[in-house]
Amino acid sequence: MNEPMASILMRGTIYDWYSFPILFAAGIVAVVVFYWRFFIQWLNGIRARDWPTIEATIDIVTVVRQADQSGRGEIFSYLATLTYFYRNPDLQTGEYCRIFHGDEEAHAQAWADSYKGSTVMIHVDPRDPTRSVLRSEGL
Repeated sequence: MNEPMASILMRGTIYDWYSFPILFAAGIVAVVVFYWRFFIQWLNGIRARDWPTIEATIDIVTVVRQADQSGRGEIFSYLATLTYFYRNPDLQTGEYCRIFHGDEEAHAQAWADSYKGSTVMIHVDPRDPTRSVLRSEGL
């Protein structure tokens, strides 16, 4: 017999005392994994404040649909990525990402398209010219 999930969860078994913390921890891990890229981007932006700046050109823009599971079903977001190129002295590349939630695909695409072909100032690591950061203030 199929028993409704609510009655299974309300039984009061010994497993109930740790199921909430496990589900809570799993939710935290999912959020951290999803937003990790943005945390690293933010952290690199802080570290790069004092690095020298040079010009770069945004040449590739993409918007990718992402789906996440939640208690309410699938939640969609759109990851817009600006890929820029610069010479220091060899040709190098870097990325800047921004996430758009909900039904903002058109907004995400318009935002990304507005930067295609733009020249921006990026910060380059003086010890490693392959490392660069485009800070939000540079847009």
